[in-house]
Amino acid sequence: MKQKTLGLVHTSATLVPVFGQLCKAKLPGVNVFNIADDSLVKGIIASGSLTPQIARRVAGYLESAELAGADYILVTCSSIGPAVEAAAKLIGVPVLRVDQPMADQAVALGQTIGVIATLRTTLEPTADLIARRAALAGRPARIVSRLCEGAFEALMSGDAAQHDALVATALLELAQQVDVVVLAQASMARVVDTLPAGQVRVPVLASPGIAVDYLASVM
Repeated sequence: MKQKTLGLVHTSATLVPVFGQLCKAKLPGVNVFNIADDSLVKGIIASGSLTPQIARRVAGYLESAELAGADYILVTCSSIGPAVEAAAKLIGVPVLRVDQPMADQAVALGQTIGVIATLRTTLEPTADLIARRAALAGRPARIVSRLCEGAFEALMSGDAAQHDALVATALLELAQQVDVVVLAQASMARVVDTLPAGQVRVPVLASPGIAVDYLASVM
């Protein structure tokens, strides 16, 4: 039987080792390769939205991954999610948005779903995806969105401690109001690990592990 190949498309090279470790642990028999281009998300931040030009480039990367031999493609950035869904229809292999399995899990866990992000360009696509997955599953969902103002800027300026403090404060406040919290950015997951045990009383979902678990079930 031919060994399966997974193509990963990233908008930050920092996610290559994160997903590399997850794939090594959960997809031991699968070949994995990476395509990373951080100018995609920088372009979205600069323009304030996902532009048609960036969407075309995303489609090009999916096509490149297919031509490179991928049997399955995982896109690890939520900000380009809408472009991924549009382009996936033109690709001959399955394409997965990293946040789709997480959205499905959130919908199954509760009716009031908190979504937290440090970028508005990530917050809105994630909340929209959860609303659509809830409708598809025929389940009621009320989405409470929370933007951590200043946290992304702190991280970009090298102040990871300030980023983590702002995210932790917002996360604890949001957890009081909802049944489950969704982290719109994979980079926020490490903040959850720093909180004292028992401080967050609702499930907190991060997309990387959930997405790779899903791939393990289908590949």
